Amino acid sequence: MNMKKYISEEDRATWQVPTMETPLWMGRQHPFCVVIPVINEGERIKSLLKRMEVEQISSIADIIIIDGGSTDGSLEIEELKQAGVRGLVVKTGPGKLSAQLRCAYAFSLDQGYEGIVTIDGNDKDDPEAIPSFIKALEHGVDFVQASRFLPGGLAVNTPKLRDFAIRYIHAPCLGFVSGFKWTDTTQGFRAYSRRMLLDPKIAPFRDIFATYELLAYLSCCVPRLGYVCKELPTVRRYPNGEVPTKISGFKGNLSVLKILFLTCLHNYDPKD
Repeated sequence: MNMKKYISEEDRATWQVPTMETPLWMGRQHPFCVVIPVINEGERIKSLLKRMEVEQISSIADIIIIDGGSTDGSLEIEELKQAGVRGLVVKTGPGKLSAQLRCAYAFSLDQGYEGIVTIDGNDKDDPEAIPSFIKALEHGVDFVQASRFLPGGLAVNTPKLRDFAIRYIHAPCLGFVSGFKWTDTTQGFRAYSRRMLLDPKIAPFRDIFATYELLAYLSCCVPRLGYVCKELPTVRRYPNGEVPTKISGFKGNLSVLKILFLTCLHNYDPKD
């Protein structure tokens, strides 16, 4: 047995993962998967899946949707199958994005995937970059972060306050604490290696990651532990008018800043 893929029953029993259901699972076909977290994304997830079809993503990676409890009818099983989706995992336990991601990572690792790419289901990111993420994983990178701010990347209609906060607060703070010069740290278009996610010194499967903590935490701790990290230029487009985001308003942005500072103070590090 490949020990890189082996998870002991003892270790697996320590994972704190929300309850979930799997309405669709057609089995693992590729070494890597693309995980798409969604909740009531409507036409946006359908548009993203169509763009992924054009890029033939399903020919190089298995597409798995992790649903946080959508009620808008946008995830019909037959339509997902036709769009090349191999799995639909529905989180039934409590929590927001970080809880969804714990479900997705646990499910993917249980299936034996060597690496996981995540892309938001709100259709702001260009899936054209996914093959380059997978190639980076194949060449030994453990953490790939999309960046709209690198040369070759593109930021379209990013709200001015968010642009300022990412460039001058969020990324610099995480860069200083982690030792890696991040440029774009709030978006979920990323890729992780299996060995990194299974490291007990990182321990992502903890209930402390319930809302939006996990992304900042991984950006902070993974470089400090010596894993290979890399940013790749990508395109991120906000549509004109309404901004498709689950984080909005004064309270939402304040919670992101609070998580950032708690991360920098190592509040989420494993206690033992």
